[in-house]
Amino acid sequence: MTIVSEDSKDRAPEPTGKAGKASGAAQGGARGPGGPPLRYRIITRSLLAVAAVYFLVPVYWLVVSATKSSEDLFGSFGFWFADPHPLRYLGDLLAYDDGIYVRWFGNSLLYAGVGAVAATLLSAAAGYALAKFPFPGREGIFNLVLAGVLIPGTALALPLYLLFSEMGLANTYWAVLIPSVVSPFGVYLCRIYAAAAVPESLLEAARIDGAGEGRIFATLALRLMTPALVTVFLFQFVHIWNNFFLPLVMLSDSDLYPIQLGLTGWQGYADRQPVLYQYTVGGAFLSVLPLMILMGVLQRYWRTGLTEGSVK
Repeated sequence: MTIVSEDSKDRAPEPTGKAGKASGAAQGGARGPGGPPLRYRIITRSLLAVAAVYFLVPVYWLVVSATKSSEDLFGSFGFWFADPHPLRYLGDLLAYDDGIYVRWFGNSLLYAGVGAVAATLLSAAAGYALAKFPFPGREGIFNLVLAGVLIPGTALALPLYLLFSEMGLANTYWAVLIPSVVSPFGVYLCRIYAAAAVPESLLEAARIDGAGEGRIFATLALRLMTPALVTVFLFQFVHIWNNFFLPLVMLSDSDLYPIQLGLTGWQGYADRQPVLYQYTVGGAFLSVLPLMILMGVLQRYWRTGLTEGSVK
């Protein structure tokens, strides 16, 4: 005697044999195993391809233009090579005006490297303290930090210049380095990440074992906050490297210029010295290489740092 349940009556029979395999393949092609429908994947990849082309075309133009002379920059097709001699042109760039470009490059590395490291450490200490130490006015201080994120740096350049002029630090390395070590966004990110990634139980265990707060921060908190610290370092390095307005206000000696300010000065004199067009393009090409290398090396930490706090 066979008992047929109501559920089995309502359920449609599944196709078997070749028809069933064809139906499964069609469904898998339309949706994919556990993924979105095919049309959504096509739209997403198409948009990503368009975005990639949009961002990579200027880089390609810069690579091509760095191999051209000043005459070829204006007399040949912009997106293809014309009598390329990249090593010769880059050598002329590095030797021009007693190697001033090399000095600008070193200045940019100094400003961005030292400023980003100092800003990362200060942001880590401030964010950790705001996340793990209750004290009166903590939320008010954090709200001031959030307000600092909203204030553009250009609005603070002139007051900073007046302040540094009174202190005798204008037109020095310190005039660019000291403002670069302050990162309200870094403090905000480190506070959010420390609250999520540094467990209180681990800190209490370290205190019971006799570790001081400084040792706990240096040996435990910094290691657990590594993804966020790498993210802060990367953002601050790129910000300082591309910063133009602050050095423009603070510096008057060309030996202290960073790359961005120096290349802008060359571009202003290019009408009287056409060779500076080629040097400016070549210098711009060399200036993006450190950012490309840094982004490629720290990319995985950057992605983790952006999402880890929200996931936890």
